[in-house]
Amino acid sequence: MYTREQASQLRQAFWTAFGQYIAPQLSADGYRTNWSNYKTGFKHVYFRMRAEKKYATISIELTHPDPEIQELYFEQFQELKGILHDTLGEEWEWDLHTEDEDGRTVSRIHKDIAQVNVFNQDDWPQLISFFKPRIIALDEFWSNSKYSFDALK
Repeated sequence: MYTREQASQLRQAFWTAFGQYIAPQLSADGYRTNWSNYKTGFKHVYFRMRAEKKYATISIELTHPDPEIQELYFEQFQELKGILHDTLGEEWEWDLHTEDEDGRTVSRIHKDIAQVNVFNQDDWPQLISFFKPRIIALDEFWSNSKYSFDALK
C-alpha cells in the first residue's frame, strides 16, 4: 500500500517517462505536442489517458454541462465512427451520458486495458505500448476531422 504522496510520485514518474518517450513524435500537423496533456482546441472535448492500479484507459471525453449539447458532440463523433475506427485500427466502446468520478454527466469513447498497474514499473512498457499508438492515431484522426465540429464550438 502506498501513501497518497508515494502514489502521486509514482504516477508523476510514469507520466514523465511517457512524456520523454513520446516527445520526439511530432503531431500529424508536424508540431511538437504535449501528448500527456493533449489539447483538442475545443472546450469540453478532451483526449484523456488514465493509468490506475488495475487498468488503464484512453478516451475521448465530452464534458459539456448541457447534456443535449454533449449529445450533439457525441452524435458528430458517431458520424465519423468509421473514420475513427479505421484510423485507430480497432473499435472502441461508446458511452453516451455516463458519470465521471465526480458524479458529472460525461460521454466517452474509450479503449481499456486490464491487469496493468501504474504502480508496478514492470508494467510501464505495456502501458506505454498501449497509450502511444492510440494517442498518435487520435491526433491523426483529430487533425483530419476537427473541422466537422466547428459548428458546435
